[in-house]
Amino acid sequence: MSTAEGSDLSARPAVAPADRLVVVPRRHYGIWIGTALALLVAFFVVRAFASNPAFAWGTAANYLFHPSIMRGLGNTLILTVIIMAAAIVIGTVIAIMRVSPSPVLRAFAGAYVWFFRGVPALIQLIFWFNLALLVREFSLTLPVVGTVFSVRTNDFMTPFLSAVVALSLCEAGYMAEIIRAGIKSVPSGQAEAASALGMPYRTILKRIVLPQAMRFVVPPTGNEAINLLKMTSLVTFIAVDDLFYSAQSIYARTFETIPLLIVVAFWYLAVVSIMSVGQHFLERHFGRSETRSEPMSMRILRNAFRPRPAGATR
Repeated sequence: MSTAEGSDLSARPAVAPADRLVVVPRRHYGIWIGTALALLVAFFVVRAFASNPAFAWGTAANYLFHPSIMRGLGNTLILTVIIMAAAIVIGTVIAIMRVSPSPVLRAFAGAYVWFFRGVPALIQLIFWFNLALLVREFSLTLPVVGTVFSVRTNDFMTPFLSAVVALSLCEAGYMAEIIRAGIKSVPSGQAEAASALGMPYRTILKRIVLPQAMRFVVPPTGNEAINLLKMTSLVTFIAVDDLFYSAQSIYARTFETIPLLIVVAFWYLAVVSIMSVGQHFLERHFGRSETRSEPMSMRILRNAFRPRPAGATR
């Protein structure tokens, strides 16, 4: 080694060992500022809600479990369950027709989705409620026997039944597109292989396509169920005794509008929260093949409601 090279090496600073290096994390000032602003806004919002006497939190608490409110909440839940079940059944049939090889079935299903998704739900609701203006009675007349039965439309088309029919047909249009998208997400090669083995089309849908499509169908279906729960408030326009209608009936007499609206909002939020937890477990059930880390809160809930084996001690 020459003298010049030795002087260059001696002039270089010594490199510290890796264990002696101090790692300084990068400071994200934007995140800090955004967090501080969010906390400040949340503080002022909570303070405004808590300190404003116009909200009348005591009055809202008194009406929280009022018999009329409980009856309306029960009717809202019954409406949601019946309409969602009917919409899933009708939507599944329409979705299968949409992917059918028959052009007539595809055209009929496409027209159904086009109409019931295009017309607002409130207009459909009022239309079915006033069906008696178009059809006064339903009757069955045979040539030899005569009139078998005859019933007036107003006798069976009650506000509750009108709400079920209108919202079921409307929601089925959205469910049909959700289920069709789930069916399309399954690789077509699997159906073609099953068809080559001689499996009929109905069995292919039942055992191959639909079970795999459920993983893609469940999340948007949960969102539609939550949206349907809130959409049932439209039945107030045809005097169905749901949660919102019950609250309206009370504050129309007492003029305590804000406390009653707070009660309605509370129960909607409570039911939506429970439905969101149920949706999470359904997604985990149909997405078992995916390995993802589970949030701590969901793991605590799952362990809390898991049945204990016989003889286990706490």
